[in-house]
Amino acid sequence: MTVATQTRPSEIFTSACTKLVSKEGGTEYPLKAIHICEETFAPLEVAYDYDLIRRHVTRETIQAGPNSIWRYRAFLPVEGNDLIDVGTGMTPLVKSRRLARRLGLKNLYIKNDAVNMPTLSFKDRVVSVALTRARELGFTTVSCASTGNLANSTAAIAAHAGLDCCVFIPSDLEAGKILGTLIYNPTVMAVKGNYDQVNRLCCEVGNTYGWGFVNINLRPYYSEGSKTLGFEVAEQLGWQLPDHVVAPLASGSLYTKIYKGFQEFVKVGLVPDKAVRFSGAQAEGCSPIAAAFKEGRDFVAPVKPNTIAKSIAIGNPADGVYALELARKTNGHIESVTDAEIIEGMKLLAETEGIFTETAGGTTIAVLKKLVEAGKIDPEETTVAYITGNGLKTQEAVQGYIGEPLLIDPKLDSFERALERSRTLERLEWQQVLV
Repeated sequence: MTVATQTRPSEIFTSACTKLVSKEGGTEYPLKAIHICEETFAPLEVAYDYDLIRRHVTRETIQAGPNSIWRYRAFLPVEGNDLIDVGTGMTPLVKSRRLARRLGLKNLYIKNDAVNMPTLSFKDRVVSVALTRARELGFTTVSCASTGNLANSTAAIAAHAGLDCCVFIPSDLEAGKILGTLIYNPTVMAVKGNYDQVNRLCCEVGNTYGWGFVNINLRPYYSEGSKTLGFEVAEQLGWQLPDHVVAPLASGSLYTKIYKGFQEFVKVGLVPDKAVRFSGAQAEGCSPIAAAFKEGRDFVAPVKPNTIAKSIAIGNPADGVYALELARKTNGHIESVTDAEIIEGMKLLAETEGIFTETAGGTTIAVLKKLVEAGKIDPEETTVAYITGNGLKTQEAVQGYIGEPLLIDPKLDSFERALERSRTLERLEWQQVLV
């Protein structure tokens, strides 16, 4: 293990990010608001001086930092000290017992970003980084194309930072996500189309108005925020990497950045190297990456989304090819599940671990279950399932699929009759399960 010089967090170098690099061919660019290589049209990624990080960062300096994603500031693409810190990150890593027993696993953990701050999804991580960088680059108006969670985060954190905000969403989003954006008083554009159509419109708006779009021209910085989900798990596991990761797939960025986070910790000597298997989860109604994986293709064919899992319903995933490569090179898997299985996944996590997740989390749990049943997860493996959003945002998905309150009179005998009916129903349900 490399031992770095002890350094107080306030004395750490200003920045270790050095440039943007094309993911295809390695063409270099300055740290500006650009996201596509002019030569190959591949995504750009932030590069860092890892020797500099290794000399200054230790486990102790990280633990002495704030209880937020900014404890990992040295690994994030910001250059100044004016950080937007709203308490994002350091969400619970829950050691599963009841769900693990139900699935037959011995070492299952749930990374619960359903309680992330301030808007109850992992998007708070990427937006905190993107808007900090946007402010450094001089943007005063920020925006995004969103399936809901990103709009919530962008509007909330922009309000905190005093930035003007205009967000774009498909017009058929869940009511909870629309309300959860409007409350922060941004301008909200509800577009009559799916996410991919919204994204195309936003590219035009960004080019015309010069705004900072967190998942377009600011995307190289925005996507780096997802690495903190890898950093936190490694730290919370006692500075160790897990054996297996199961995470939802939308654009593919979250999935690949968790891997990058693990690799960066290995590179600077914070954790021992270890092979980690990466498995991805998609809804059958929008599963272009899963389809490519199953068919052995090296390309991802766009699809038109049709699923209740709207937060991961991206038919033309920008990082789909890289997610595909990651699953294959780590001996992982990419699976898809039906909407009915997604609902069952939401219910299963809630009734075993007390975590109410949105449809993306239901997809992850349903795929986790499917992989276990297919023998693709070793019961002895330390497995981490990533839950990325809160079920309060997608209540419509489970309406009609869960129980109803028992209406009683304010009398003991009324209560007792209702209790007996309830227990009788439970016994019948268990008999059906056993059959």
